Amino acid sequence: MQNKDSQKVIIRFFKALEQLKDDKAIRGKQTFTRKYGINRRNLYLLEKDYSRGIFQTAWLTYLVVDFNVSAYWLLTGKGSFYSPKN
Repeated sequence: MQNKDSQKVIIRFFKALEQLKDDKAIRGKQTFTRKYGINRRNLYLLEKDYSRGIFQTAWLTYLVVDFNVSAYWLLTGKGSFYSPKN
């Protein structure tokens, strides 16, 4: 079971997927799960109940490394969605 602070990170994870979809960086959740070998059913179950203990921290890494999503934003909800380009 995820505590409230962990659930906030999970909520931001799903917001990030929606933003990436809106920005046309991904087509949708299925594209993301297929690319990273994530069980799509688990992702949909987690989206319905953030307290489930099936979230993998590696999923955040994919957003940060491959899509330039700000790790600071993912963890705290503060700052810009995207990391500044180096």
